[in-house]
Amino acid sequence: MNDVLMITVLVLSIFGFLACGVWVGLTLAGTAWLGMAMFSSRPAGDAMAITIWGAASSWTLTALPLFLWMGEILFRSRLSQDLFKGLAPWLDRIPGRLLHTNIVGCAIFAAVSGSSAATCATIGKMTIPELARRGYPEDQVIGTLAGAGTLGLLIPPSIIMIVYGVAADVSISKLFIAGVFPGMLLAGLFMGYIIIWSLLHPGRIPAADQAMKLGEKLYQSRHLIPVILLIAIVLGTIYTGFATATEAAAVGVIGALILSAVQGSLNWSVFKASIMGATRLYCMIALILAGAQFLTLSMGYIGLPRQLAEWIGSLGLSQFGLICALTVFFVVLGCFLDGISIVVLTMGVLLPTVTAAGIDLIWFGIFLVLVIEMAQITPPVGFNLFVLSGMTRKELPYLARVSMPMFLLMIAALLIIYAAPEIATWLPRNMKM
Repeated sequence: MNDVLMITVLVLSIFGFLACGVWVGLTLAGTAWLGMAMFSSRPAGDAMAITIWGAASSWTLTALPLFLWMGEILFRSRLSQDLFKGLAPWLDRIPGRLLHTNIVGCAIFAAVSGSSAATCATIGKMTIPELARRGYPEDQVIGTLAGAGTLGLLIPPSIIMIVYGVAADVSISKLFIAGVFPGMLLAGLFMGYIIIWSLLHPGRIPAADQAMKLGEKLYQSRHLIPVILLIAIVLGTIYTGFATATEAAAVGVIGALILSAVQGSLNWSVFKASIMGATRLYCMIALILAGAQFLTLSMGYIGLPRQLAEWIGSLGLSQFGLICALTVFFVVLGCFLDGISIVVLTMGVLLPTVTAAGIDLIWFGIFLVLVIEMAQITPPVGFNLFVLSGMTRKELPYLARVSMPMFLLMIAALLIIYAAPEIATWLPRNMKM
């Protein structure tokens, strides 16, 4: 009964604050304070100050504003237009045409950032205005971007995979390689949806450009060279061990500045506008992160995630029943907590149950990332929805509605991976590392 009361109070608090127009970050912090004040003996004031300071001063978080700044530079240079010039000849004959740039762009950048928010924000800065200018339907542009942005968690390197690997005592390198095929599967499902949707709604897709011969397509692809070069530099510094993700983000900013200068699109006004744009977007994300971190601390003191995890473990479910229950559990929990917090708070309780059910821990890591991805686009605390709301000025209900097809496709991906677990386990099982 107490658990039901806690959940009711937290849900009503979040929706009540949002309905009153309170900023999302302050909504999360206010809900956390209310939860601690009502259901915990721990004083909320000093806990809030310490937690918010810790969340805002994290060195790992430094990569996020740097990647956002890189995206702002690309957005204000010719590089974003060149991305479309290079991809358009190859995608113009596929149903859905340039809507696929959201998926392809996010899949590529996911291999650079390891962050869903950074992937969504950076690619969105380039694709949203360009696709709007070309007349593509806004709902599909935003919906596909919300779903594709979650690839930042699944395609390695992934911060959540690192946290899970430490918590579950499994090889992080095997987790990374296990995410490759599921990431490709999910990107393929997204692109398949775009193809089917465009065939059903042919009037909403702008007309294709004039057909090109193969030689002309290859010539137009020269516009991709700067973008590919920048990605290769950032990826190369990470995978060769030359730089951490944060240092690679700094390399990406320097590379974007150099390329923009070489193209002649870099001047003082562009430089200033890129910094201010990245600062505004990061401040929005940082405030949400700080509020989410305090809500995580509050949940820990209340003990709600642990109690729910223990309850699921005591049900004695079959393997498939356990997976279904955990899917619902993690998606619901994702409405209140960020992905890393979910892993930290629940793995200690759930891992013995998962192991006893005979579930491969590498496979379970991929499953966990997928369901956390689903939580990224579900209200009230869908992080990608918040990022898109800040970028597009759209309300959360609208963003959740246009993202719903992507959510359903993630459920389909879960079912496919459950039916064919080798999609996640074959590579780590057969590669020497």
